[in-house]
Amino acid sequence: MTDVSIAAIDRLDLAFAPRAWPFADVRRGEIEAYFATLSRANPTLFNGNVLVMYEHELAGSVLRGRYLQTDYASFIAWRDWRSPDRSVHNCFALGALRGSDGAFLLGVMASHTSNPGRIYFPGGTPDPSDIVDGSVDLEHSVRRELHEETGLRAEQFAMAPGWTLVMDGPYFALIKLLQADSPAEVLRRRVLRNLADQQRPELADLHVVRSAVDLTSMVPRFAAGFLHHFWAREAASGAAERPASYRRVER
Repeated sequence: MTDVSIAAIDRLDLAFAPRAWPFADVRRGEIEAYFATLSRANPTLFNGNVLVMYEHELAGSVLRGRYLQTDYASFIAWRDWRSPDRSVHNCFALGALRGSDGAFLLGVMASHTSNPGRIYFPGGTPDPSDIVDGSVDLEHSVRRELHEETGLRAEQFAMAPGWTLVMDGPYFALIKLLQADSPAEVLRRRVLRNLADQQRPELADLHVVRSAVDLTSMVPRFAAGFLHHFWAREAASGAAERPASYRRVER
């Protein structure tokens, strides 16, 4: 996991402070042409709005930051063009689903999404619906994405306190551990039934990970980094993380 940094985060202080994004303005013509090409290949792409971080500070166990709003076309161009503007970060939240047997459950992105075949925890780039009283609420983002992608609700899990921040260049993944009271395979079957009821599910399948042997090249560095870190911490403590220390989500 070279160049991947990991930090324990107790508190987030993330503000929505809109401003212009020079990258999106200066390269507007290129961005529109690129998105048109993507849309011809995948007509399901929607040019909605997303939030990207343009300022951040890591002070001990507190992550502070400011987000701007941009269109998805600009975001996807920035991502696919290897993040040419390094003054911004894709700071997003994921829910790490863990079964009662200790195995993790990762989603396999469907072919019609912008990340076909990629395997990672439910979650994604925050959008305007995650703005609550002027703050970017990433716990809200986790709950929203979890339900949209799997049909499950956060209330069904015990939520670990704090976050694990995995920093990989321009990508900041904030991962929240969600502990289930059912084994991973039971959870997987439940999600697959939910996906069967969706007209165009974002996930094509669920991938169960019990150890590093189950990690493939389709698992991005931020997800693999979190898992290696979790397993190393668990091995060092000599005992599994105890779900009793987590809190039930109440909304």
